[in-house]
Amino acid sequence: MTAAAISVTARAQAQDLLDFIDASPSPWHAVASCAARLQAAGFQHLPEVDRWNLQTGGRYYVVRGGSSIIAFTLGKKPPLDTGITMIGAHTDSPGLRIKPKPAEDVSGMTRLGVEVYGGPLLATFADRDLGLAGRVMVRSDKSIESRLVHLAEPLLRLPNLAIHMNREVNENGLKFNKQTELPLLLGAAENGTAPDQRFRAPLANALGVAAEDLLTWELAACDTQKGSFWGVDREFIADSQLDNLASCHAALSALLAVEQPRQTCLVALFDHEEVGSESAVGAGGSLVGDVLQRIAGHFSLDAEDQRRLLARSFFISADMAHAWHPNFPGAYEPCHRVAVNAGPVIKSNANQRYSTNADTAARFMAICQQAGVPCQQYAHRTDLGCGSTIGPIVAARLGIPSVDVGSPMWAMHSIRESAGVLDHGYMIAALSAALRGQ
Repeated sequence: MTAAAISVTARAQAQDLLDFIDASPSPWHAVASCAARLQAAGFQHLPEVDRWNLQTGGRYYVVRGGSSIIAFTLGKKPPLDTGITMIGAHTDSPGLRIKPKPAEDVSGMTRLGVEVYGGPLLATFADRDLGLAGRVMVRSDKSIESRLVHLAEPLLRLPNLAIHMNREVNENGLKFNKQTELPLLLGAAENGTAPDQRFRAPLANALGVAAEDLLTWELAACDTQKGSFWGVDREFIADSQLDNLASCHAALSALLAVEQPRQTCLVALFDHEEVGSESAVGAGGSLVGDVLQRIAGHFSLDAEDQRRLLARSFFISADMAHAWHPNFPGAYEPCHRVAVNAGPVIKSNANQRYSTNADTAARFMAICQQAGVPCQQYAHRTDLGCGSTIGPIVAARLGIPSVDVGSPMWAMHSIRESAGVLDHGYMIAALSAALRGQ
């Protein structure tokens, strides 16, 4: 591949993805980024507590818990005639979450206790410049407010133990005790200053409030390094949270690109996929079902017609895929080595870790052909445990045909992941074709 083989459009799409990720260091920031783009495109916010007044051709979005969002466009045709095309992805990424009372002084250093969220590659968090991002509940004069915060400058660090004290680290791998060895160093302890105040001070300064008005928080350690292009032809990208903000960005870009679809189109971006999805804001909760019921209510569909509507619908679960790594060929199924920059990946698993079946795989192949992009197929090694996605969860709860797809990537669940420039454009094109329909 040469630099000339990558179009200006593909590079622009990849750069927009990196900008999106860098502005979205937590699920709450990701949803705020999505909402801002939707509002700029004329989508109307629908609070769940309000009665909804929907219109044919209308463009809407709903947010739950600040970390999950569903956007939809009512198509020109009644949904009972066409079904609803849905794309799902998730806003969360594995990493280190700050505990509710995290700060302690240990031998002259202030450090913050963390919980491991999901299944991150813990070793990749060591010796990185880390910031903090998430939401803080702040006491105001009349109420309690949820405020976003992003401390983007290096604030925290997890220094490695020198090899002189860990002689076998290169043979045995870098390992951390999650309770005693993962706390993040914040700074030198100060006589007369409680460690809790040392922790609260930068948050309060960033939010412009008094430290005592910070009630509680949901915060994650985040990388301070921005996304970048790399490779001899700059054909790859690197950033945090490619899994799965790349799929969120592709789905949102596709929805924004299809302005007046024939069919009703819906994009659902859920929190908590990395920890099982069983929450009010997760794919295992009621959010997507609630939105579909309210859409059905607008069209006065009774229970029988709602079942007919779902039977005509189609769900695309978009989550990243494992690209073949030339340094570790033994980790892959021999006939399913998917390549970076070779197109969207259809993911299959006989034990239903993915929702794909032969029919839905063929449907997505046809969508890729319609979009003029290549596609690939992936199956996990039989002797390795296979991860899962929101696909089986949503398909089971709604009873609709579903396919699991994703862009190929390296170093999934690292704090610094890699993927292909071309693949992101391919995924946007495929998802746009799916929403446009026939």
